[in-house]
Amino acid sequence: MTEPGDPRGTRWGARRFSLRGRVTLLAAACVAGAVALVSVGAYMVVRSNLYQQLDDSLMARAQAAVKSPQVQTQLQQVPGAFLASADLQIGQLNAAPDVQHAVMIYPVSSSPPPFGQDELDVANGDSPQSMRTDFRTDSRVVALPNNHGEAIVLAQSMGPTKRTLNELALVLFLIGGAGILVAAAAGTAVARAGLRPVDRLTSAAERVARTGDLRPIPVSGDDELARLTQTFNTMLGTVADSQERQRQLVADAGHELRTPLTSLRTNLELLLAASKPGAPPLPDEDRADIVADISGQLDELTQLIGDLVELARQDEPRERFERVELMDVVERALDRARRRAGEIHFDVSLQPWVLTGDNSSLERAVLNLLDNAVKFSPPESTVWVRLYPLGDGTAVVEVADAGPGIAEEDLPKVFDRFYRSSEARTLPGSGLGLAIVKHAAERHGGAVYASRAPEGGALMTIRLPGAPG
Repeated sequence: MTEPGDPRGTRWGARRFSLRGRVTLLAAACVAGAVALVSVGAYMVVRSNLYQQLDDSLMARAQAAVKSPQVQTQLQQVPGAFLASADLQIGQLNAAPDVQHAVMIYPVSSSPPPFGQDELDVANGDSPQSMRTDFRTDSRVVALPNNHGEAIVLAQSMGPTKRTLNELALVLFLIGGAGILVAAAAGTAVARAGLRPVDRLTSAAERVARTGDLRPIPVSGDDELARLTQTFNTMLGTVADSQERQRQLVADAGHELRTPLTSLRTNLELLLAASKPGAPPLPDEDRADIVADISGQLDELTQLIGDLVELARQDEPRERFERVELMDVVERALDRARRRAGEIHFDVSLQPWVLTGDNSSLERAVLNLLDNAVKFSPPESTVWVRLYPLGDGTAVVEVADAGPGIAEEDLPKVFDRFYRSSEARTLPGSGLGLAIVKHAAERHGGAVYASRAPEGGALMTIRLPGAPG
């Protein structure tokens, strides 16, 4: 016994009433319903026709018997139909005040037909005719008045008709049962063939949960299940790409963290060794250099960890975005960049642009571009900042500097995580700033580009969809 809510009972019920079983049951039920309706309809139509034919035949023979000439027998005259009625019961009912006093004349070679008050009313002239079923003898009885003040009564057994109907019912039952079995078998075959892609999806999901193997599933056909399989494969590809990005991020982060941590450890060991009793003291200049080196490495670690946290935060799904005034975002980023730009000047030209997105993510992306431009710009130089629409439903944020620019071989790689050109390896930075810019742009349906500015420095561009403000 399982209690309500017991998962064992749920699993057992799911196996017992699987989708394949429900499809088979549905096919069998539909065919059974259709066969039942057709069989009942056919049986009722045939039954009505057979009984109608029996009644019509019996009435026609009764009319013929009434019109037949009288034939003299040894005792009296009787209708000539008495001589040609071997397959039914026939008799002549005389008028009487009640059934007990009525007299039935019938051929000697047969038994008398059943009669009652209905037939007596016809003989007495109280009814023009009668037709009924006599359940005692299981026969149909018809009575017509003749020209001599009596009633001709004919009775025919319904046994042959009922046997025919019973045989028809048996045939319909057997054919219907065979049709239901065939429908169940066909439903099972169709369900097995149609649900094979679902079985593959189930096996793939179980394989992914068990082993983490994200290989795609073979797709055949172009129906709904094939499209479901393609969608599942797309999901597997997305998960595989996400895992690969995570592995690459962890590997790159480990590589980037190893250098400052090793340097920190070396410097700390030097300080600890110099502080031991009997060890030669470090000159003040060397100690100051080591302390400055430790401080710089801690700043580098702090920035690297902050950038990693920012990338991880941007990978989180956002349930809802908000209205973003891109010009306000750029102005806020400029305020922050100016405070640490020193002698660098900014030439700014902004036009209103509105989109739906994440304010903080876009502000961080623009700030990274500005900090990158400041880092590579010589003192007293200018950084150009532009925001303007392109006329195709997108706008661009351009940041150009007067620095050395980007080498042609480095242009396709500057937005990769932890990538640094040979000129930038001696400068502070984590190598994640431009990767954060690319990630933010792509999350908002945009793109990023790197090229050379007309002034000779680097030109970084963010292109975003939206509308004029």
